[in-house]
Formats: sequence, C-alpha cells, structure tokens
Amino acid sequence: MAHTVGEKGQVVIEKAIREALGIQPGFVAVQRLVEDYLEIRFLPPEHDRSLRGALASYVQRPISEDEWEQAREQAWSDAAARWKPGDEA
Repeated sequence: MAHTVGEKGQVVIEKAIREALGIQPGFVAVQRLVEDYLEIRFLPPEHDRSLRGALASYVQRPISEDEWEQAREQAWSDAAARWKPGDEA
C-alpha cells in the first residue's frame, strides 16, 4: 500500500510491517541514503528494567567480601602467570 508523505516529511509504516519487525514506540529509526532509495533500520531503546536477580538461578551460595578479595587476587595471579613479554595489555 502506498502512503503520501505528510507536510513534515512523515510517512506511515504499515501496522503489518511494524508487527513483523517488532517496531514499537520509542525505537530509533536510523536512515541512510543508498543510491536512489532510503534504507531505514529500527533500533530498540535501552531497556529500563532492572537486571537484578537475572543470574539468581546460577548462584549456588552467597560469597563473603573476604572470599571475593581472594578470588580477585587469584584471578590476577593466574593472569600474571599466563602473561608473556610482548603480550598486549
């Protein structure tokens, strides 16, 4: 279906196309001129939901600050042991 360009340069994106692409209000429309046609890509906005608890099912037990510190020190030690002169930082 063809649509007429409005006075402000706006064009309607058909509902079936919006649904097929999952386009929703708040998406960013990135436009690019390609030879003699317009290419538009739609990017979703950054989410505003908390990710807290997203990995809860993978947590086996709580860890203390001392255990975190030991784990960090061990990780640095392991990384230093694998480092060779000439390796990129």
